[in-house]
Amino acid sequence: MHEYTSTTRVWGLTCPGFPEEVSRARRWTRDILRGSPLAEDAELIVGELSANAILHTASGREAGSFHLALAVSTQVIALSVTDGGGTGTAPKVEHLDQEAEHGRGLEMVSAIAHRVVVHDNDGGRTVTAELFAPPRAEGGGHAC
Repeated sequence: MHEYTSTTRVWGLTCPGFPEEVSRARRWTRDILRGSPLAEDAELIVGELSANAILHTASGREAGSFHLALAVSTQVIALSVTDGGGTGTAPKVEHLDQEAEHGRGLEMVSAIAHRVVVHDNDGGRTVTAELFAPPRAEGGGHAC
């Protein structure tokens, strides 16, 4: 392989901070990952992270937006959602009782993903969830 050639592919999408954009983000993810055994998990994660950005940050305010990045390699799918900031606290996994109606999104993402990382950036935060590909069968194609 040429030293400047990468097997990782990266896509990006910026969405206005409207609730209906969550379904658009899910569809976009599903279309890119069509045929991958990780597509359903990835779609669910993107939906949760996008909804959190709209509900809990400036992304959901007037003129707000959020950005999705999807990186796919043979070993991992990395799903990142960057929000518009505006909150003083970082997202965190909360273990709530069975009766709670909200607050389980990041807990669910953490249960599905192999790793979740939160990074502060200029004016917002990026939450990245990684899904590791299952081992490939001998002579098989790409898992992701």
